[in-house]
Amino acid sequence: MKTIFHNITAIFMAFAVLISTLSFSVDMHYCGDTLVDVAVFKDAEACVMDNMQTTPYESSITKQGCCTDHKVVVNGQDELQSSPDQLSVDHQLFITTFAYVYQHLLFESLPKQIIPFQDYHPPILVTDMQLEYDTFLI
Repeated sequence: MKTIFHNITAIFMAFAVLISTLSFSVDMHYCGDTLVDVAVFKDAEACVMDNMQTTPYESSITKQGCCTDHKVVVNGQDELQSSPDQLSVDHQLFITTFAYVYQHLLFESLPKQIIPFQDYHPPILVTDMQLEYDTFLI
C-alpha cells in the first residue's frame, strides 16, 4: 500500500513539474467583432476580408482594416532548481534530519517481546528444602 502511494505521488509531482514548465500561445483572428480563427502553437489564418487587395484609387492611409489579431502567450517557468547544492548547509542538514527521523524513527514499531515461560506456573512448595537439608551457598 505504501509503495502504491509513493508511485502515485511521484507521478503527480512529475505532472506538476511538466505543467508548470509548459508554455504555449493562442492566436485569435477577429473580423470586426466576430472570431474567425483560433490557433494554438501557430499563427491564425487571415480571413477573406483581410486578403482583399485595395483598389488603385484608394489610399492605404485612409482605409482602416476591419480585421485584428490577438495573441495570448502563456510562459512557463524556466528556472527549476535541479540539484540541492544551491541550498544552504542549514537547509541541507534540516532536510536530511527530517527525512531520517520520518523514515526510521517515526513509524518504527517496537519489537514484540516473546516471554517463553508466560503460561508456566511454578510447583507448589510444601517445605523449604534448603532449611530441611541445611544446604546453604556461601
